[in-house]
Amino acid sequence: MSTKKTTKAPKTAKTAKAKKPAAKTEGKLSCLDAAAKVLAESKAPMNTKEMIEAMASKKYWTSPNGQTPAATLYSAILRELGKGKESRFKKTERGKFALNG
Repeated sequence: MSTKKTTKAPKTAKTAKAKKPAAKTEGKLSCLDAAAKVLAESKAPMNTKEMIEAMASKKYWTSPNGQTPAATLYSAILRELGKGKESRFKKTERGKFALNG
């Protein structure tokens, strides 16, 4: 039996990741930002399908070849609702959302 000692390579320092900007100053809105803008303009609760249609007609945001953009928006709004009081959205009834505040 031979006993070989292996040495581990020294650990390298991890590089810090660059932070993403909080909001885009130029260009298109994100899906959630566009949904918030549509809800602010309508001042009435809407479901995600209505929001997607309004965002597309006002050219705030269009789906990049997604098959179910309404389901994706619904999921993103639910994730934001998990933030509590910091959320921009509130659920008014089943499937309908409005702006919080």
